[in-house]
Amino acid sequence: MLLDAPSVTQPIPEKPGSIRRIAHLDMDAFYASVELLRYPQLKGLPVVIGGARRREDMYQERLMALDPTRDWRNTPPSDIPLEIFPRLSTYVGRGVITTATYAARQFGIGSAMGLMKASQLCPDAVLLPVDFDEYRKYSRLFKEVIMEIAPVMEDRGVDEVYIDFTETAGGQRQGGRVLARLIQKCIFDATQLTCSIGVAPNKLLAKMASEINKPNGICILYEKDIQTQIWPLPCRKINGIGPKTDERLKALGINLIGELANYDPQLLIAYFGQNYGRWLNRAAHGLDDAQVVTYSEPVSLSRETTFERDLSARHDKERLGEVFTKLCVQVASDLQRKGYLGKTVGIKLKYDNFKTVTRDQTLDMAIGDAKLIRQYAGQLLKRVDLNKRIRLLGVRMGSLVRVDSSNGPVGSDGSEGSKGLLQGVKSSAIEKIESHNQSNQGGMNQELF
Repeated sequence: MLLDAPSVTQPIPEKPGSIRRIAHLDMDAFYASVELLRYPQLKGLPVVIGGARRREDMYQERLMALDPTRDWRNTPPSDIPLEIFPRLSTYVGRGVITTATYAARQFGIGSAMGLMKASQLCPDAVLLPVDFDEYRKYSRLFKEVIMEIAPVMEDRGVDEVYIDFTETAGGQRQGGRVLARLIQKCIFDATQLTCSIGVAPNKLLAKMASEINKPNGICILYEKDIQTQIWPLPCRKINGIGPKTDERLKALGINLIGELANYDPQLLIAYFGQNYGRWLNRAAHGLDDAQVVTYSEPVSLSRETTFERDLSARHDKERLGEVFTKLCVQVASDLQRKGYLGKTVGIKLKYDNFKTVTRDQTLDMAIGDAKLIRQYAGQLLKRVDLNKRIRLLGVRMGSLVRVDSSNGPVGSDGSEGSKGLLQGVKSSAIEKIESHNQSNQGGMNQELF
């Protein structure tokens, strides 16, 4: 998982007479839409993505039960009968929704909602597992299309980007609508996926604009439109106002962006502090000076997993150990793939009472080897309460440095250089780690998982 980081910005000089036009592009129900390409028979139905990860053979048992005489092994996904797909009503567990189709959203279902809660809202919704490899593939595809047309692009995640239209051909025509239409068409031609685009004087307004005409819509905003199109919206529509701030604003009688814009700025500063209070006032007036960032360094890389049931460090020690080791190997693999080492090792636990604890330590050297990550992360377990049942477990590497700029990174033997270190994280890593744990090297406590 990549976190926000200090960035290298590239301000684009404006030609005489041009006005700043920034676009925010958001793919429509991205994960669900990718799944509908695979399963077109589900179009128009309420579909929810979440829970377990996809397996190639996950429907074979159901298909064989439907017709044991038929050879289902090479059946295209588009030919799988509707009755084979599991429904939300059959789900039992603690998974959450990654995304849902617009048909499912009409029932009040949304991202990050628990699947059990969603099953009460729409029990007949189809439940599909997540397939991050497929989503990343389509993410790369649509971004490549954009870069061919408008190269000043800021990557904001798997399904959204900012684009500077200001100096791009067609970026000024009809306020950016001409260029937005072209990008929409080219993305659809390449992927069969739709997106929504908002074009405005800055990133703050562009992000709000991209939500106005979803799905497959375009919204063009000018400064003169703020009072008519932005001020009637709830404050939560401003990127940067979360649920807690929204509740505090409502306690002040501020529900809409227009009400926030007309509130006494000095009182906002008194309630929210100098910086945030001033930002709230500026944001409500549609003011934002942030540049489109074309490159950024990650602050950290992490992996975590939520268990289907709460686990005990005493009774589920073996299972926790396997998961903990796997997380360390995955983080090491992420570091290798992206070309980084890390100096700060961290762990994250969420208990059955939903309390979250984190622990970390910063090393003298940058590492990226799975064995070393497992060793130092394991030592951090001594600093948390393992008597409580565990709901979530995570491993993080921070204080990242690029391999080509690292001075003498240390590998698994304490002396390897960058090349040897990055080559060390291979399929044998798990075996090496388990052997390391059994011999209790590096002061690992055998009472810890």
